[in-house]
Amino acid sequence: MSTTPETDLNLDLHFLPAWAKGPADQNQYANYVGRPERDERRDRKGPPRGFDRPRDRGPRRQGGDRPQGSGARPPQARGGEGDRSTRPRQPARGREGRGFPDRKLPPPQPLVEVNCSFIPDDRGVESLARQIKMTGRAYPLFEIAQLILQKPERYSVTLAVKKNPEGQPIQPLFQCALDDTVWLSEEEAVRHLLDRHFATFYQAEKTQTEPPKGTYTFVAQCGMSGQILGPPNYHDYQNQLRKLHAERFARMPFDAFKARVRIVKDEAVVKKWIEEQSVKTEYIGLNIPEAVRLPSKEEVEKHFRQVHVPNIIKQVETAHLSGNASRGIRNPELSRLIRQTWDDQKRFPLQVATVLSQKFATQGLQFFKVNKSVTHVAIARPHYLDLDASPVSDGIRKIVQFINEHPKSTRRTMVDALAPGNPPAAPAPDAPAPEPSPEYNALVGDLHWLIHQGHVIEFATGILETAKKPVTKPPRPAPAASVPDAEASPATAPELQNEATPRPPADSSTESAPPPAEKTSNGSPVTDSSHASATDQVSDSTGSA
Repeated sequence: MSTTPETDLNLDLHFLPAWAKGPADQNQYANYVGRPERDERRDRKGPPRGFDRPRDRGPRRQGGDRPQGSGARPPQARGGEGDRSTRPRQPARGREGRGFPDRKLPPPQPLVEVNCSFIPDDRGVESLARQIKMTGRAYPLFEIAQLILQKPERYSVTLAVKKNPEGQPIQPLFQCALDDTVWLSEEEAVRHLLDRHFATFYQAEKTQTEPPKGTYTFVAQCGMSGQILGPPNYHDYQNQLRKLHAERFARMPFDAFKARVRIVKDEAVVKKWIEEQSVKTEYIGLNIPEAVRLPSKEEVEKHFRQVHVPNIIKQVETAHLSGNASRGIRNPELSRLIRQTWDDQKRFPLQVATVLSQKFATQGLQFFKVNKSVTHVAIARPHYLDLDASPVSDGIRKIVQFINEHPKSTRRTMVDALAPGNPPAAPAPDAPAPEPSPEYNALVGDLHWLIHQGHVIEFATGILETAKKPVTKPPRPAPAASVPDAEASPATAPELQNEATPRPPADSSTESAPPPAEKTSNGSPVTDSSHASATDQVSDSTGSA
């Protein structure tokens, strides 16, 4: 993740409400013109019915008989007998009934057998961890993962091979050491290097030679590429024809390609071919101990495979790409795999959130769930504070009681209630910042201690809530002791052991980063069950956070 201002990830800016993200001076109705008044439309169309417009249309016809010559058609001319409402309804015609053939879309091609994963950048994770520690707020883990996927500078892509039961890769991977590009075959990597980095290994040198002997009045020219192949009776004509077909039109049948070759009798075209044949091109090898001159590109490719390929192209099991490099990958199958994986992670970033939680855990952050569904990351896990059993100061008691008595309260509302006017919510832009009072400093210090101990939770939306009292669950009855049969199957003992093993709570922190054991105010350790029940009762107001 880049640390530049353009790509830095600021959690406070991303978790603002939608109305607060736009500019403050934006007028949403600046381009609104409005609609004309109703009276103006009436003036253009004339007076409405019932005022000055005459309604004398003559006597109304009885029985619905239309006069002769008015276009009346008999029931037989309308396609059936009787009224239209009595005719049977015809079924709707599909594409086949409208003359379209019944075509089925081809099934989507399966993705290449390669594992693809997105890894958050280490520097970006450290920056996020610092922000969480400084603010003390609890942020939704999955929303942070989606923010990381928004820009390629914030993540890297890892491609790893899948292996069969014999330990052999199902689809091998090849990586070029020159530009770190990844390919599915060595042939693709060789073609890429010769096309993009030819000047790094070879230099073309042209020398003037004698023109071909003989008189030529016409030459053959490819009708698709325009390349001049030479006269059909020239000794190198067949080689040039098959070479062009193999290099550029290999998917087309050779006979169809040959039929597109035309004979040109233009003197300028014939002269151009003679000039091309009067120049000899040789290729000089670069970056090698001994200088080598190669007469043709076929010899160049052969030399490149023997000398450079073993040192530049390597078969790897894992390839790491930056986010920008993954978007510019040239292999179509790998590009489709990366795009599909990115789309899946944008819908539900489970894999990115798992890696992110592991990295956050190494930074000392904790995890908990709200309503048993939304995982949050914060400086501490919820830890219930019993005001009756724990000796606390009056300032801490006032903060906890205020948050319990005022649901969905924020830091601003609490300061206005407990320390009004310290400091003002919106000071004047030119006025100097007022000095905070001792009451305000004490209030902020007590709130800071409550948040870092897990007694108070400040969510990304700014809402403050206290950790709820854990619900005491009745103990599970112990299973009746039974002696296993000597002839029981080998699976009986493990099954009994699994049943006797206590299960972790469903809403505990992520398995990848188990939190360390906490202690209450009297020094006794808090069990996992107390954490789980304290977390379960966080109100629904924070579930959308």
